[in-house]
Amino acid sequence: MAEHKLTELQKRFGDEYLVDLNATAAYRRAGYKGKGNVAEVNASRLLSNAKVQEYIQTRQKAREKRTEITQDMVLQRWWAIANADPNELIYHRRVCCRHCFGVDHAFQWIDEEEYKRAVESARFVAKQNKQKPVIPLNIGGYGFDPTIRPHPKCPACYGEGHGDVKVMDTRDLTPEVRMLYAGVKVSKEGIEVKMRDQDKALENVARHLGMFKDRLELEGGITVKKLEDLL
Repeated sequence: MAEHKLTELQKRFGDEYLVDLNATAAYRRAGYKGKGNVAEVNASRLLSNAKVQEYIQTRQKAREKRTEITQDMVLQRWWAIANADPNELIYHRRVCCRHCFGVDHAFQWIDEEEYKRAVESARFVAKQNKQKPVIPLNIGGYGFDPTIRPHPKCPACYGEGHGDVKVMDTRDLTPEVRMLYAGVKVSKEGIEVKMRDQDKALENVARHLGMFKDRLELEGGITVKKLEDLL
């Protein structure tokens, strides 16, 4: 019996499949006819063809040898992105208000210099408005730390403090989180930290491990014409 060889369309399908591992899209790009569920089912059948699979695997191995990039390397990168902790890059935290840790929960200043600047500002504003200055008090003391958690019994914020977004120094990121980081955009609205799609990375891992099986059977009574031509 003569060996069953691939057609040019089947080879083209294999080449297109290696672009993004999307069987339906590869089916269309290769030049096959069919839309919607018909294209999806036909692509699944074509992908399950043993000769097509052998061709795809041969091309993959040749590409790995040529580029020195193996599937394992790509999978490891996707896996690292999928499992990186976004909180190591940017996170939201609740921090204390000025009254949380002041003496008797009075307004707390960072240091004496901050208090002096506030006094000078109050006097300047009063002079400009020809009014008697309202000098702020410093009975709450000094040492305000804007990074610690709220005092649970603070009478000013009721233990809620206020929200604060912390963006980490990207120079200090771990290798895994650095893969997740995709850049930063600075605008008048603030800073936007961009991250790679972790769900998509996990989907790519699952697809390469064969966890997603293309449907091999028709649903809803759809009839595919000339299905045997694909084999």
